[in-house]
Order: sequence, then C-alpha cells, then structure tokens
Amino acid sequence: MKTTNIKAYGAASPDSDLDQLDIKRRSVTPKDVEIEILYCGVCHSDLHTARNDWGGTIYPTVPGHEIVGKVTQVGNGVTGFKVGDLVGVGCLVDSCRTCESCKKDLEQYCLNGFTGTYNGHEKYLDEQTFGGYSEKVVVDEHFVLKVPTNLDPAAVSPLLCAGITTWSPLRHWKVGKGSKVAVVGLGGLGHMAIKLAKGLGAEVTLFSRSEGKKADAERLGADEVIISTDADQMDSVAGKFDLIIDTVPYIHDINPYVATLTINGTLVLVGYLGELDPMLNSVPLIMGRKSVAGSVIGGIAETQEMLDFCGENNIVSDIEIIKMQDINTAYERMLKSDVKYRFVIDMASLKE
Repeated sequence: MKTTNIKAYGAASPDSDLDQLDIKRRSVTPKDVEIEILYCGVCHSDLHTARNDWGGTIYPTVPGHEIVGKVTQVGNGVTGFKVGDLVGVGCLVDSCRTCESCKKDLEQYCLNGFTGTYNGHEKYLDEQTFGGYSEKVVVDEHFVLKVPTNLDPAAVSPLLCAGITTWSPLRHWKVGKGSKVAVVGLGGLGHMAIKLAKGLGAEVTLFSRSEGKKADAERLGADEVIISTDADQMDSVAGKFDLIIDTVPYIHDINPYVATLTINGTLVLVGYLGELDPMLNSVPLIMGRKSVAGSVIGGIAETQEMLDFCGENNIVSDIEIIKMQDINTAYERMLKSDVKYRFVIDMASLKE
C-alpha cells in the first residue's frame, strides 16, 4: 500500500519529551476519508500513553484523539463525506463491526477489541496507529463524525473524548428534566459533565474539595456546590442523586458519595481505572438498590448524537489554545490541574 510521510509530534521513549518526527499515513482506500487536522485536544490519556503509565505503549508514539479537521480527500466508496467538510475523529478508528456490541453501535465495547486512534493496530500497514498530534489522518468513514459548523471548531475537539465520556452515561441512565445529577471533580471531564447534564435539563451539583471551584462551577451551570470534606454539607444531600458521574482519575474513597444516591441511584466511574481503596461497603447498595458502575467513551452513533445536541444547544468545551511546540509544558501544567479546562493544539503551529 502506498504511504505518505507527514510531520507529527511524538515521544520516542517513556522518559523523552515529545518532539517533531515523521510518520507514515496510508493512501485512502475506497471507504477512507483523509483529514487535514486543524485542532487536537490534549487528554490525560495522551500523557499516560506517552509516559507508558499504563504499560504497553509502542514507541515512537503519537498521541491525540480529540481531532477536528477538514476533509481533503475521500475514497471512491465514501458516501457520507465530501472534500471541505468539517469533521471530527475521537478515540476509535476501527472495530470488528460484526460482534454483538458493534451491531448495537457500542464499538467502544467491541468484543474483539476496538482500534484506538493511537497505540492501536493499523491493519493496512501492520504497525501501530498514530494520533492527532500530526498534519493529517486517514480514517474509515464509519469512524468519522460531522462537526456542527455553528460551533468553534477548536472548542469542539475535547467533545470527542471528554464530551462523549460524560454524555454516554447521561444518556444510558436516561438523564432529563427532573433528574438530579452530581459530578465529582471539576476538570476536563467534570466541566463537560456539568454542561451536558444541565443541557439535558437536570438539576446539577458539583462535589469538590475546594471552595474555590464554586464560582466557576456555577458559571458552567451547576445549581449547587457541595464541599465533600464537610460532613454537614454531605449529610444535607444524603439520598438525593439519581446519578453521580465520578471523573476523578486517581484512587479515592467513593463510599461517602454512595450515601448521597437515592433509591435505585447509580454512581458511575469514568475517570479512575483500578482497585477501590478503601473497599466499597455493600450495605448501602443492598439496602437501597444502589449501583456503582463504569463507563468508557461512547459509540459512533452516540458521539454523533452528542455533537448534534451540542450544535443545537451551543455547548462546547472551555479551552486554552496552545502551539504544538508547547506540548511538554502543557503536560506539566496538566499534571498540576493548571488548565481551564482543556488544552487544544492549533495544528497550524506544526508547520512553523
């Protein structure tokens, strides 16, 4: 298969800074869409992959799975897109499409393993996939999304991970008018959870350890802020919430939040992967038919639904635009939560 060399930014090892390198992109197959990348959001997963925090990173690695760009070429079998369209690519670029999950538009739970936008397996070239910190990307049209043209394209890019990660549980647990939703943690995921839950008509509460988050949470749409270290405040919302979206990415005690669920309520983990410590107390679960669940990103149809909803309701991420050359500084700032609320790379800077 023919390939093209293009500029990208990536890491050569777990200890190295990200720097410019060349990668190969395949020529378009009949069902492929070639996209010039205009903006790419910066996700915690990018940093974890670059530094091999989860193990299994194949080097060199090029992160980036919050991609917005313009279509520059389409294969002769493509029906849904044309040159010039504004499009997005999220965390998935392929799946088996034949398993029970894929048949239900749940490609993120592909029983044969989905192909990640980076650090996955590029079946055409038999090498790893490279992400959006690059000039362009070639993706099967099934995994390309239409971006509403009324929205700021830079601020759309984080919707493709942070947005869908919080939209999927909101939809699965049928949040709407009259729902009481709480969000744990105010970062890239948390700020989108507030905006989307509010957009769906829910009453929204933020759980935070910091009084300093109150004004910003209310600006984003939260109706109330509860300081999770204040026992009286936590008692005041006991048994209240239909759904809690827990976005905290590190180990923490979820038992105090379970106590704030109503009968049949669910706490869904979208940020933390690993064992719970302290352990989960099953008594409130059993005595109130409460649930602790997990959720990861969303399928393609659901992601398109979210983008359309955001277009209709003028919902985008709060972003800080950076140059590609500043990515290593952005990673250090991200580790300190020093961003409101998502870095987005202006990929025009890669040409400098």
